[in-house]
Amino acid sequence: MYHITLSEEIKRLCPAFQGVAVMAQVTNSAHNAELWREIDAFTRELRAGETAESIKQQPAIAATREAYKRCGKDPSRYRPSAEALRRRLMRGLELYQIDTLVDLINLVSLRTGYSIGGFDADKIQGD
Repeated sequence: MYHITLSEEIKRLCPAFQGVAVMAQVTNSAHNAELWREIDAFTRELRAGETAESIKQQPAIAATREAYKRCGKDPSRYRPSAEALRRRLMRGLELYQIDTLVDLINLVSLRTGYSIGGFDADKIQGD
């Protein structure tokens, strides 16, 4: 069983913070063609309908940028990962193909605007 805690500093600086952790047993693969069709479709939608300015205004990205500011980080220098991924696509660059789990997490992050992390529970040490 894992216990996840939020630091007192984050509670104080970002009282509206909400988080979630999901644990699942999964089998990873090197590549998933159907997933990449979805990523390509999202990329086309993004490039057709977004601008660098509108990306920053997307609610989840704007909230993360505000949390960064409250914690003393410049979100224009240290971009939230969801924003960085969208900006990469807007610049005409493609996403790196890592493996199916990482690629899926990237797609969920792109679609929702939330910066999402994926971790191998077997490699987590300590509390």
